[in-house]
Amino acid sequence: MEIVKRLKSPTPKFFKKVRNLGLVLTAIGTGIVAAPVALPVAIASISGYLVLGGTIAAGVAQLTKEDKK
Repeated sequence: MEIVKRLKSPTPKFFKKVRNLGLVLTAIGTGIVAAPVALPVAIASISGYLVLGGTIAAGVAQLTKEDKK
């Protein structure tokens, strides 16, 4: 139940930027992975890491919440 409350609570301004950056990295990595062109192994590997890193950054940033003072 705590996770649902954390997802619904307001996200701090800094972590909104981190979440959006994570979503952008995920989108870029997914676009490279899904490209219909044969790419070198290094680029395909890096794009997989972009997807993973972006997803983790967005998920962690979304679960942060503001403390009530």
